[in-house]
Amino acid sequence: MSELLSGRVKARSLVDVVTERLEAAIISGELAPGSRLSEQGLATSFGVSRGPLREAIRRLEGRQLLQRTANIGVHVTQLSWRDLTDLMIVREALEGMACRLAAEVMTPADFADLERLLTEHGEQHSVQAGTGYYQQARDFDFHFKIVTASRNERLIQMLCTDMYDLLRIYRYRSSTFGGRAKNAYDEHLTILEALRTRDPDAAEAAMRTHIRNSRLHVVKRLEELEASGTPAPVF
Repeated sequence: MSELLSGRVKARSLVDVVTERLEAAIISGELAPGSRLSEQGLATSFGVSRGPLREAIRRLEGRQLLQRTANIGVHVTQLSWRDLTDLMIVREALEGMACRLAAEVMTPADFADLERLLTEHGEQHSVQAGTGYYQQARDFDFHFKIVTASRNERLIQMLCTDMYDLLRIYRYRSSTFGGRAKNAYDEHLTILEALRTRDPDAAEAAMRTHIRNSRLHVVKRLEELEASGTPAPVF
């Protein structure tokens, strides 16, 4: 197995470490959408017993990254294009609202965190080269920071728990589609500037435009691939 799945697990919480490694492999596509997990193979690769591995699998099932089918086993979640389209439309509305609320209540510390985060993102070679825009989870994720800065617990629950991991898969893979990484980063800067003005309308519009552009870019690339006879990526 490759680098993400290799390397033997050391102390700390075995379950936490295995969960993180499985999550990284799923988000990156190393464990392909729809692929069936081999408990024995993964346990051997991680150098752990099946107990911690099974608990990690249960956690990721709860986060919708893995699915269990009776008499077949556990496989990596695979989303249809219709599923993704529906998810992105809901995301546009909810994150637009979160950005609107954040514009009114963000603190100077919140702004400083976002600015520092975007500076780090802009230094990524993949962003500068336009090959991809990879964000780590939660506190290192621009969207996560804005949603939590809204201070609206219902929105935080929906966007940072219920939908979060499925959205991360989409965002990770769609960011590699040619021509999107640099534009996405520039749109993040526009969102930050709108938030700084404390104009809820501008902040919501900037976020909705950003998410809509992402969805439309993927639609265009999929249409181009279909027209050329190239297999489309699987999410």
